[in-house]
Amino acid sequence: MTPRRNRKSEQSAGKTQTAATVRYDFTLLSDDDLYLFNEGTHYRLYDKLGAHPLTIDNIHGTYFAVWAPNAREVSVIGDFNGWNSSSHPLQPRGKSGIWEGFIAGVGTGVIYKYHIASRYHNYHVEKADPFAFFSETPPKTASVVNVLDYEWGDQAWMKARRDRNALDVPISIYEVHLGSWRRVIEDDNRYLTYREMAVQLVEYVQKMGYTHVEFLPVMEHPFYGSWGYQTTGYFAPTSRYGTPQDFMYLIDYLHRHEIGVILDWVPSHFPNDQHALSFFDGTHLYEHKDPRQGIHPDWNSCIFNYSRSEVISFLTSSALFWLDKYHADGIRVDAVASMLYLDYGRKEGKWIPNKFGGRENLEAIAFLKQLNEVVYREFPDAQTIAEESTAWPMVSRPTYLGGLGFGMKWDMGWMHDTLEYMCKDPVYRKYHQNHLTFRMIYAFYENFTLPLSHDEVVYGKGSLLGKMPGDEWQKFANLRLLYGYMYAQSGKKLLFMGGEFGQWKEWAHEESLEWYLLQYPPHSGLQQWVADLNEFYRSQPALYQLDFEGAGFEWIDCNDIEHSVVSLVRKGRSSDDLIVVVCNFTPETLYKYRIGVPLPGLWREVLNSDDKGYYGSGQGNRRALRSAKKPMHGRPYSLPLTLPPLAVIFLKNKV
Repeated sequence: MTPRRNRKSEQSAGKTQTAATVRYDFTLLSDDDLYLFNEGTHYRLYDKLGAHPLTIDNIHGTYFAVWAPNAREVSVIGDFNGWNSSSHPLQPRGKSGIWEGFIAGVGTGVIYKYHIASRYHNYHVEKADPFAFFSETPPKTASVVNVLDYEWGDQAWMKARRDRNALDVPISIYEVHLGSWRRVIEDDNRYLTYREMAVQLVEYVQKMGYTHVEFLPVMEHPFYGSWGYQTTGYFAPTSRYGTPQDFMYLIDYLHRHEIGVILDWVPSHFPNDQHALSFFDGTHLYEHKDPRQGIHPDWNSCIFNYSRSEVISFLTSSALFWLDKYHADGIRVDAVASMLYLDYGRKEGKWIPNKFGGRENLEAIAFLKQLNEVVYREFPDAQTIAEESTAWPMVSRPTYLGGLGFGMKWDMGWMHDTLEYMCKDPVYRKYHQNHLTFRMIYAFYENFTLPLSHDEVVYGKGSLLGKMPGDEWQKFANLRLLYGYMYAQSGKKLLFMGGEFGQWKEWAHEESLEWYLLQYPPHSGLQQWVADLNEFYRSQPALYQLDFEGAGFEWIDCNDIEHSVVSLVRKGRSSDDLIVVVCNFTPETLYKYRIGVPLPGLWREVLNSDDKGYYGSGQGNRRALRSAKKPMHGRPYSLPLTLPPLAVIFLKNKV
């Protein structure tokens, strides 16, 4: 039979009809679907498994399908049948491990779970639907029948987004936790809804000049304090902020205002909550049985069994789901290092080597390669980004060259080295200049994104502003310098919310950002600096066109340890598209500081973090400077500069 969708009928069915029958003469699953699922190559399972409201022979109801190969019995329970486990049993589909059935009278909005009686241990359990599109708001745990109808208005964005996500375009990412970006304090400190967030976030992101936002995991999660990284609903946006359609509206609204959306996604582990994936059918179905493989020692969570084909189909389908149904422009894959290494976080003797005796997780590596191949084949204008914290080679190189196939990788080394340097009192920085310069040894081995993420402002680490040394003025100057140096480096940019205006407090997920600070000039000045950095960055091809090629970056001088000064050139494809950047990491103003430059003529200071508008001291080079034919730093011309204290200046010729 061919199902006919009737939205109005579906909405009313769950409210006005009582389910009375289960039909087994209808299925959404073809034999090919079953074969591909069991083979690990079915990438759109969300169209087949889960709960799908349909109209069949003028009968309104919902088709249910769930994978539980070790179950003895599976039934659908919910408000519609008084949670009676014997009322609406499903039927096994051959040897596929899938149980299915069409239940008349069940429509959109109906709350349900699966009751599973295992063939082992006399185990009975009530499980949420792994493929549910919507869930009850935690702490409730049931699934909700839902359809994903939505009238998108982002056609212009989708048509052009290849040019917004490419590796040679400006990408500046604002990382956001939906529940704490801004709260309604006067209304019991409640969250903003998806739709409220849409208007306010777009206005702010446009003001700040970011190209993309990245949301910490929006997938349903029972423990709010996990920030979404303990995912239970791999196909459901959290209901804390609204419905699936509300979340679609948020993404649609961002797109219609030319802002890209990256979603954080967690295929590395999942929580052991009884209602979720763990021990799903009385066996370790999604996770490994042996705790040396199946339990993550750092997070006490379950690790996916990447050797099971059906799990691969599940995870790959989840990734494609957010790109397909929600128009996401990319996925940032969390904790890739924990997937790559069998001994990750484990003590000696507490892990199982691979078949060759090594520590590499061969099945996880194969999954990541397959995932990236499928994503780029199905959505070539999207991006995958790896959070990978080790020196694993070729993470962002194509699989046909032996890489993992990601589009980009977070540069955790840059983040650690740079913050370690910036946290030191300037008097000691000359002994640690290698923390600034070491990155350029490896900078073009991967397609790097430079992250100053949420991980750097939690668990007692303090805020970015709080990390900076010195008195209040110096702290703000140091932070402006850090951001300027970040934008001068090769690679895309990411900054966690609150850092752009200098939040004093460490990030707290149950509180709003400290927006009231913007009434004070140091904070509003810092915010303006970040906005101007973004605007300048987006307008200068030299700062982004060759981000991932050595031809786009040159040191002028990285060895002036005594002055703690570094100078560099960023280059675009055009031979005369050059920007010179000089950073002074001391609180002393340096006068007539000479650097070599590649071209003759006039050079103008086009951006200066010490400008009074940013709460700086106002030092700098107000007039255009003509380069002299005095060779220096291996270049035929040179300029005498005033270097403001704890500041970065950007210079451009022929302005």
